[in-house]
Amino acid sequence: MAEEEKVEKKLGVYICTGCDIDLLDIERLKKVAQEEYNVEAKVHPHLCGEGVKIIEDDIANGVNTIVIAACSPRVNTDVFNFENCIVERANLREGVVWCQEINEETKEEVQRMAEDYLRMAIVKAQKSELPEPYIEETSKDILVVGGGITGLTAALEIAKAGYNAYLVEKEDELGGWMAKYYKSLPTKPPYTEIEDPIVFKKIEEVKNNDRIKVYTSTIIEEINGQPGMFDVKVSRNGSVEEFRVGAIVVATGWKPYEAEKLEELGYGKYPGVITNVEMEELAKNGKIVVNGKEVKSVAFIQCAGQRDENHLPYCSSVCCLVTLKQAKYVRMLNDGIAYVFYKDMRTLGLWEDFYKSIQEDEGIFLTKGDVKNIYEEDGKLVVEVENTLLGEPITVKVDLVVLATGMVSTLKGLYTVKEEFPDEKAVPYKHIVDLHPIKSEEEVEELAKKGHILNLQYRQGPELPTLRYGFPDSHYICFPYESRRLGIYAAGCVRAPMDAVACMDDAAGAALKAIQAVELVSKGMTTFPRTGDIDYPQFFLQRCTQCKRCTEECPFGALDEDEKGTPMPNPLRCRRCGICFGACPERIISFKQYSIDAATSMVKAIHVPPEEEGVPRILIFACENDAYPALDMAAMNRMKYSPYVRVIPVRCLGSVNVVFIADAMSRGIDGVLMLGCKFGEDYQCHFIRGSELANRRMENIKETLDRLMIESERVKILEVEITDFDKLPKIIDDFVEEIKELGFNPFKGF
Repeated sequence: MAEEEKVEKKLGVYICTGCDIDLLDIERLKKVAQEEYNVEAKVHPHLCGEGVKIIEDDIANGVNTIVIAACSPRVNTDVFNFENCIVERANLREGVVWCQEINEETKEEVQRMAEDYLRMAIVKAQKSELPEPYIEETSKDILVVGGGITGLTAALEIAKAGYNAYLVEKEDELGGWMAKYYKSLPTKPPYTEIEDPIVFKKIEEVKNNDRIKVYTSTIIEEINGQPGMFDVKVSRNGSVEEFRVGAIVVATGWKPYEAEKLEELGYGKYPGVITNVEMEELAKNGKIVVNGKEVKSVAFIQCAGQRDENHLPYCSSVCCLVTLKQAKYVRMLNDGIAYVFYKDMRTLGLWEDFYKSIQEDEGIFLTKGDVKNIYEEDGKLVVEVENTLLGEPITVKVDLVVLATGMVSTLKGLYTVKEEFPDEKAVPYKHIVDLHPIKSEEEVEELAKKGHILNLQYRQGPELPTLRYGFPDSHYICFPYESRRLGIYAAGCVRAPMDAVACMDDAAGAALKAIQAVELVSKGMTTFPRTGDIDYPQFFLQRCTQCKRCTEECPFGALDEDEKGTPMPNPLRCRRCGICFGACPERIISFKQYSIDAATSMVKAIHVPPEEEGVPRILIFACENDAYPALDMAAMNRMKYSPYVRVIPVRCLGSVNVVFIADAMSRGIDGVLMLGCKFGEDYQCHFIRGSELANRRMENIKETLDRLMIESERVKILEVEITDFDKLPKIIDDFVEEIKELGFNPFKGF
């Protein structure tokens, strides 16, 4: 909005007296609003109920900037959502009265706490602007990459919901691995009988659906753009086609673990040792025949190269079920005997019924045990097993040995992301560099020869960033299907090992996420974890020094850069975390409702008592995803902590700019506690690297404090999970005591 078009703000302040807030001196709160900000606050005992009418009437009379002093900003968000109005919340309930012991000795400090929160909310409202969405003409078509059971299901679900899908498969036929199976695991109750693969029915449905355009024998040359505006270039039979989509479902599935690495189990050494994938090919012929001879006995060896640090450290989860299915092949097709040797038999949930049905077959022998040796003798394969459930070693002679090799994501081994660390000595976790080391252009070109899947034209890399084992990186528990690239969702075995039934469920979930994405971005909104947020970062590039910190630190690929290093924002890729905002040393990045001016004004709004009063002031920056909700939960459980603290919720700890700390110390704040998510290899940060980056920036914070001649111990970062609510009061009180021992900030009073 142009400067001359800005609407003049008319502020309204509303104080609730319900939920114990009336334990405060409400008249003093009204006095703060009146005398310091020239606003007459209105009071109601039930602001989220009948009190809403008061606010609505004031809006009708021109009020467009609203401060609600009541409960936490995390509750009643729908009630206090007023169209075309700036709304700020002063947390007096969870933030003050429910977390404080109010008596004659403490009531003054508790009152000061409440007054500071009111001041902070008012100044933030004054400094905020009404955000406007980034609106472009977007596509609601969706690209599905991969034509196996997951991709087919995703395309069908997208079409059923009324959206168009492009289905791209690199092979010349649809169906993936499942089309190569003799039979599939049960897909319906009672989950005891194997079935003809459902994938062929899915293929026919896809081919007959007018909303799905199928590309086979096709590779993706490149994908440019951002959610809602992904421009896809594909190559098929020597010709190139281009189309635009709004979101992408990656369903490229899995590849078998390289059995050639399992020489100790006889693979490659004895022709009668095969993999579970090769067993499907034999069974599809109608009889299991090896070297022209019908097989009458088969040994199945579980976890072949799995749950093993020398091979695949993880369990592929579905291999036990596949072996049980293939043991049934031996009985059905050849009337043979099957021996199954396992570390653990993992048949979760309803699959337990399938396992029990196999146990009832007298021709299938199952036991836990360690395979110690495999060798040939008299034309048979001999398998020696120790540590069995029978308590004694077992030796069996069989015609065939089947190795249950694991599932590996198709992303494994691809060059997926370029992590950069301008200051190598500050990298706290070596595993990050090990996972995604900085690569030269020559190395990147060499890796590109291996073939890519998406070929994203992002400065951070051409594929979805992956975790240690090659699976896409996301906040798995909170956001299944999500990747570190907004609008791109992983489903099926590319995301985690799973059976066909789980793949179909996964495909439906990813399809829904893709639909959500195209609908939200068409309105300029982001998705998880700030779903519906239209506020996006603005760049004042005239003052940019091309330091590249914002482009290097963005975990989501939202920023490209020109040849000079100037950031080139892609607003619809942005998750609105503010990490770029926290990274910028020139402070040229801001949001309409989260700016340097607003944040530092909140800090300056805190009344810092003079030293002679003997009362410290502690500022807490709390991540809004875990730490701030944990504080609310502590208050809901009536757990108490020091009234000397003031809490400012932040989008992510990575969005805290060093200037916040400098201004706090310059104001005489005695200590700053930063509460963020767990970081490191098993990170819990909703924005992937925000908490880790905040920790790295501590070097800069220490330098700032040194220049101010202030002890670095006055600033502390701690990792907090949402379940740590019961520990937070002690964490806060302990930090307050640490600051008391240090003494008052020498800037107090200046």
